[in-house]
Amino acid sequence: MDHDHKAFLERNYRFQRHIYDLTRERYLLGRNTLIAGLVPPDGGRVLEVGCGTARNLVHIARTYPLAQLYGIDLSEAMLEVADKKLRSGGLGERVRLAHADATSFNPQALFGVSSFERIVFSYALSMIPSWQAALHHAVDHLPPNGSLHIVDFGQGSALPGIVNRALRAWLRRFHVEPRDTLVRELRAIAGRIGGNVYSSDLHNGYADYVVLTRR
Repeated sequence: MDHDHKAFLERNYRFQRHIYDLTRERYLLGRNTLIAGLVPPDGGRVLEVGCGTARNLVHIARTYPLAQLYGIDLSEAMLEVADKKLRSGGLGERVRLAHADATSFNPQALFGVSSFERIVFSYALSMIPSWQAALHHAVDHLPPNGSLHIVDFGQGSALPGIVNRALRAWLRRFHVEPRDTLVRELRAIAGRIGGNVYSSDLHNGYADYVVLTRR
C-alpha cells in the first residue's frame, strides 16, 4: 500500500465526499456507457475497484437486478458515504463493500469469493500510482469469459491543444494523471492471459472506454 497516496485520499475526500457526486457528474463522462456494456450473466459477480461513493454500484444494481455486487476502495471516508447511500437506497444487503488496495486485495478474505465475472475501474486508474499493478492483479481474478471494463480520462488527441493542456494541468492539481499507455498495457495483458481488447474514444478523446475479455 502506498501510504502517502492513502493519506492524500483521506485529506482530499474528508470534505469533498459530501459534494462528490454533484460536482463529478458533468465531467466524469462515459460511466453510463460502461454500465450499459457490462451485461453480467444472471447471478454473476461484479466488482468495482475504487468504488468511491457507490454511484456506479447503485446504477449497476438497478440495471442488473440479478447481479451480485461488490466494491472496494482505499478511502475509508468514501466508503462511509457509499455505505450510507446504499443503505438509504435499500441496497445495503445486496452490495458488499470493503476497505482494500487495488494492487493487493484478496477477494477470498474480503468476500469469500475467488473471482468476478465483471471488474470495473471507473476513473480510478488515473488516481492509482501503481496502476499497471492494479490491472494485472484484477485480471488474475477474472474467470474464463470474464471481462475488465474501464472508463477514464483519455489522451484528448481530438481536443484543441490548449484545451487538452489546460485539462491536464487542472487534473494534476488533484493527483490525477491520464494513462496514455492504457490500451497498450491491456493488449500486453491480453497476450499474457489469452484474451482480446476492445477500445473506444469517447467525446473526442476526452475519455477512454476499454474492455478486456479473458478467453
